[in-house]
Amino acid sequence: MSDNPLEQLAQTQKASADVLSSLVRTAFSGVEQLTALNIAASRDFFNASVSSTQQLLSAKDPQDLAKLNASLAQPNIEKLIDYSSKVYALTAKLQKELATVVEAQYDVFTRNAAVAIEKTSANAPLGGDVFAAALKSVLDASTTTYGNLTQLTHQFADITDANVHAATSATAKAAEATSAAANAASTRATASKRSK
Repeated sequence: MSDNPLEQLAQTQKASADVLSSLVRTAFSGVEQLTALNIAASRDFFNASVSSTQQLLSAKDPQDLAKLNASLAQPNIEKLIDYSSKVYALTAKLQKELATVVEAQYDVFTRNAAVAIEKTSANAPLGGDVFAAALKSVLDASTTTYGNLTQLTHQFADITDANVHAATSATAKAAEATSAAANAASTRATASKRSK
């Protein structure tokens, strides 16, 4: 780092602009991916709705309608679960990318602050070393706190990820059970109708 304050300011501003550009690029990339996902999901939903409506309109009696309705519900639930999983994965990926940029910037900040404290203490008048030691202590404490918060955030993200996967799995199993029960009820109703 230069000793000239104007050069230091210019370097700091350039580094800040680079970080901001990186954050904006990452955010735009995430929005672009989410938009593509939403367009694909909307197209799929529209096509499935048209197909389902045509199948439901072709039902000849209430039992056929109930059976069709049950058979059409399962794929829609699976598509919803898949869409939700993709949105969650995209959000988690974007969060990790942004956190990486912020962590790298914080590392640069702490290194620069440590260098500045060392330079200040070397050139400080009598008693200035106490002030430099206090600043170094504050910097060390903030670095430790930041590290603890980062670790806690990663643990929270891991727990959230596990909970989302568990909820997705439970929802898929419940949907399968509901679909199977509806099919069984429809089969019993059809058998009962034929026996009469």
